[in-house]
Amino acid sequence: MTRIASHRGGTLEFGDSTPAGFAATARMPVEEVEFDVHPTADGAIVIHHDATLDGTTDRSGAIASLSEAEVRAATINYGQGGHPLTLTELCAIFRDSAVDFRCEIKPGADGRPYAGFVPRVVELLDREAMLERTIFSSFLVASLDDIRVATNRPRLWLVSPPVLQQLGAAAVIEVARAHAIPEIGVHIDTADAALRAEVTTAGLDFGCWAAHTAAQIGRALDLGVKVFTSDRPSLAIAIRDGAIRESGA
Repeated sequence: MTRIASHRGGTLEFGDSTPAGFAATARMPVEEVEFDVHPTADGAIVIHHDATLDGTTDRSGAIASLSEAEVRAATINYGQGGHPLTLTELCAIFRDSAVDFRCEIKPGADGRPYAGFVPRVVELLDREAMLERTIFSSFLVASLDDIRVATNRPRLWLVSPPVLQQLGAAAVIEVARAHAIPEIGVHIDTADAALRAEVTTAGLDFGCWAAHTAAQIGRALDLGVKVFTSDRPSLAIAIRDGAIRESGA
């Protein structure tokens, strides 16, 4: 069965990376919750998509240059008044849930990996007894290399449309193999049966991201991808359940 990952806790349903969205996701029949992590200036690890607060909250500034208290004081836009969570708080929400983690290691505002950040994320997840339920992802191969050094947990390379277009499928597969990356994920609009076949024939798992509309969700299910992320997890569940009922599975 194709797995569903609630992207940022269901952005189009609950706001971007909100406490309400993550709490709702923890109760949903999805397999994964996708989230992004950044360090604060005083050593905390917070859940937020962008490296800055500017785009999705009422505050501004690069997270890595702000204290935990300053980041948590921000109010998330369209998020029922919620504030950014720490990774520790997210672990508490999902500890008794059947939903597993998909943790994306994000770069800083300069587009570069945070120095020494990955081992801290791994250590915290291990301490919170959530590491064995975590799949890691990143657009940056360097971050995936850091994850490989820090843990044997599964890693997923998120391949952007420009990278896929410039390199081509064969080169993407070659890079994945060279870095021992077992799975790639592409934007749903760049996915098709031929690409899926090429990737899986090479022995790699194949998934998609950004399946937010009914058509995109249906496309991911029709392709039989391993997993897809969606900003509308409730819609994805309903469509997948309908497909399952129709097939008699």
